[in-house]
This record gives sequence, C-alpha cells and structure tokens, in this order.
Amino acid sequence: MIRVGILIVSDKGAYGEREDKSGKKIEEIIKRLDTEIVIKEIIPDEKDIIVERLKDMVDQSKIDLVITTGGTGLGKRDVTPDATIDVIDREVRGFSEIMRVESFKITPHSIHSRGVTGTRGKSLIINLPGSPKAVEECLEIILPAIPHAIEVLKGESKECGAGKGI
Repeated sequence: MIRVGILIVSDKGAYGEREDKSGKKIEEIIKRLDTEIVIKEIIPDEKDIIVERLKDMVDQSKIDLVITTGGTGLGKRDVTPDATIDVIDREVRGFSEIMRVESFKITPHSIHSRGVTGTRGKSLIINLPGSPKAVEECLEIILPAIPHAIEVLKGESKECGAGKGI
C-alpha cells in the first residue's frame, strides 16, 4: 500500500475563492494503484508554507508519495518547484521530463512548466501543473512508473531493471 499525500497549492483555493478540481482529479487517478490517501490539503502559494508542509508530510506523517498540484508555471507566485528543490535530497528528472515531452504533443505551453520530481528519504515528491486537464494528462503518463519507484525507495524491490532496459 502506497501512503499518499496530496498538496494543492492555490491562493484562490486556500481562501475559498475556487473549488478544488485538480486535487480531486489526482485522487480519482491515483486510486487505480494500491494507495491510501492519508493527507489532502489546500495551501496558498507561499514558499515557506509549501516547504513546511512537504517536510511534515514526509518526515512526520511518513507519506510515501506526495503529489503537488499548482504553482509550477512562470507566474510570480508560482513557487512550488522552488520549495520542492529546497526539500528534496535528489532530483528524479525522468518523471518531470517525460511529462513535459508528452504534454508538448498536446500543447506547446507544457514547456512553461517548471515542475520537479525528487526524493526525500524514502519518499517521492512529484509536482504536477494546476489545471485538472494537465493533472490528468501528466499523471496518466507517469502512473505506471510510480509503484516501482516507491518500492525501490522503500527497499522492497528485489530485481531492478531485470531485462527491462535501464
């Protein structure tokens, strides 16, 4: 079972000015895996708050997979990737790269995404864009790779890459 935390980063969502649709989309898709959603919360686009919540989810709540949505673009308030970089031990660029490449086939605006993916301890943190459509497109792309990544991080994988390329 993968313990999941969903962090919706949105000023309007945090202040009750917009309904959360992206977090709901993450919930809908991630449930296809053997998961338990332990934490789901909406916070404003404040770097210090994002850093604090990411650290707490991983270090205190022992979440295996934290998925963020929102704050990955070029806007002045888009600071989720910056906060994530401050929290992670190592980047896992393949997740973010493939999301941008495959999303580019749908819209050229995908190259504006600054989202990152990385590890902190035995947890994986993935930044997704803020729109429900982009969340669905991106999460569908990476979903098959998530369970194995979590297994490896937790030390539960017996045979990494056995006959499967990289």
